[in-house]
Amino acid sequence: MLKNNHLTKNNHNLTSTIFLKLCYFSFLIVLISCKTDAPKKGIISEEVNSKTATETPEKSTSKKIVFFGDSLTAGLGLDDVNDAFPGIIQHNIDSLQLGYTVINSGISGETTAGGKNRIDWVLNQEPTIFILELGANDGLRGVPLKETKTNLQAIITAVKTKYPATKIVLAGMQIPPNMGQEYTAEFKNIFPVLVEKNDLYLIPFLLENVGGITSLNQADGIHPTKEGHKILAKNVWEVLESML
Repeated sequence: MLKNNHLTKNNHNLTSTIFLKLCYFSFLIVLISCKTDAPKKGIISEEVNSKTATETPEKSTSKKIVFFGDSLTAGLGLDDVNDAFPGIIQHNIDSLQLGYTVINSGISGETTAGGKNRIDWVLNQEPTIFILELGANDGLRGVPLKETKTNLQAIITAVKTKYPATKIVLAGMQIPPNMGQEYTAEFKNIFPVLVEKNDLYLIPFLLENVGGITSLNQADGIHPTKEGHKILAKNVWEVLESML
């Protein structure tokens, strides 16, 4: 009788142990299942974000206007380069939502020879419109006119050769009569001659209504003030607006 009771008790304990193990095993499965779900949700979220990023790419534009010039383009003496006329042109373009990006490639002290040497590098920008503003430093230094004209032609040819569809604008320039009347007159004539020869757009005189006006120029009497650059931008815009 005692033996039977003992066997019954052992069977009961065994059944209880098996039951507890089954409960523990079931709980473990549920726990593992919950842990596995978390990474899956993370992966799905990443896939959705990736898809969203693909469907809504960043806004970009392939249309560029490159201003290739000297200290006038670079905005020498201004507190903010965006106050130079290329920056003002960009503001005009943005306000009209025309979808062009202005690239300021002006270097203070640049001559036509310097421009010819760096044109290949600048053309990596793939301009839709190329605005050439060089020559003033040649004139102030008395560089032979033939050399200035040859260098400008080399720059124009480089642009046309690499990007035949690019529109080129040449900014006309004039200098004080320090080098004599003949030199001054021939220098002024370089720009319209090149425009006619190469079928370009011409800004007759970039410094129109600014050059020689004390209140619109800095202390050196050469480089425009912030207000002067607004007028330069207006002179450029009169030619550029119809092109856009």
